[in-house]
Amino acid sequence: MDSIKNILAVIDPTIEHQYSLDRAVSLAKKTGAKVTAFLSIYDFSYEMTTMLSKDEREAMRDAVINDRNAWIHDLINDYDLNIHTLVEWHNRPFESIINAVLEDSFDLVVKGTHQHDTLKSVIFTPTDWHLIRKCPAPVLLVKEQAWPEKGHILASVNAVSDDDLHLQLNHRIIKDAKFIASIANAKISLVNAYPATPVNIAIEIPEFNPSQYTEAVRKHHESSTYELAAKFGFSKQDCVVKEGLPEDVIPAVAKATNTELVVIGSVGRTGLSAALIGNTAEHVIDNLDCDVLALKPDGYKSPLER
Repeated sequence: MDSIKNILAVIDPTIEHQYSLDRAVSLAKKTGAKVTAFLSIYDFSYEMTTMLSKDEREAMRDAVINDRNAWIHDLINDYDLNIHTLVEWHNRPFESIINAVLEDSFDLVVKGTHQHDTLKSVIFTPTDWHLIRKCPAPVLLVKEQAWPEKGHILASVNAVSDDDLHLQLNHRIIKDAKFIASIANAKISLVNAYPATPVNIAIEIPEFNPSQYTEAVRKHHESSTYELAAKFGFSKQDCVVKEGLPEDVIPAVAKATNTELVVIGSVGRTGLSAALIGNTAEHVIDNLDCDVLALKPDGYKSPLER
């Protein structure tokens, strides 16, 4: 992402204030992007609609769409920007969002997250997870707080991977983090987690030296992370390399550094491969309590594309 030209802000009819629209408008004012306020609606009153004729059902649907269009137009009047609107009738919100991205070439989707009232932590909905897995455009999931000037962005990388897909994602993550940082006037840190020494090896192989092994792994991850950082103009001081699982390390670092945004890559696994291999990005995201920008590799094709 070296520019933002077309933003889709997902509207949530269950909340009074639209933080997705706040963030989209803020980004648009700094980049000149066009913003579209998008709402997906569907009437689940199946028992009622089965008693109606086809014409009556269509009339009811049109009435609901017109009502929601009027509501959105009232909503966007509060913003000092020319905002386009789009209301879609669809029984799967994530599909309607992705279809809009595919049809109108949106290059960023901004969606608000829900917050647990008691725990004050972010709750990600099924729609969020579907977008993270299947949306071809970057997905920015935002909390209610605005980004402060001179804030902090954390770019999550896997510096030692030799997989082409992960190597591409590393570059995409850092480039997009730099672009967002230039807009938000924020500082960037790179974070890389490395695995702890397997306990079973030390038990099964008496001559195995766990401390020596751990030190070798740490040095390998550090040198790889520093080398990757240097390619993009970052110093060693801009890197955080810690032992542990990514889903533990990255949220801990984000909290310790008061990070406003974590940029992370997702290979977009779905179906059986997701069940068998898992999605590291999703485990990380589920433990975060800040905004998240989820990216796909270049050339990613959504399963919804025909």
